[in-house]
Amino acid sequence: MTMRPLRAHVHNGRLVLDEPTDLPEGEVFYLQPVEADELDDDERARLHEALRVSIEQMRSGQTLDAAEALAELRTHR
Repeated sequence: MTMRPLRAHVHNGRLVLDEPTDLPEGEVFYLQPVEADELDDDERARLHEALRVSIEQMRSGQTLDAAEALAELRTHR
């Protein structure tokens, strides 16, 4: 079973989920802390929009060969 990540916060020393879940009552699972990035909600939304646009560009064939792109970047040193 693949689960999407769940968001939680600490309240009085306990983890509290920030969203409802359909996990079965009594289900046991293990949490692995991860370092959060430093993006706020607005920055994250802009990142996701930029990724969406990039994926659409890729799907429509608006891509560059990686070697050509790197060569172009090197000319601007």
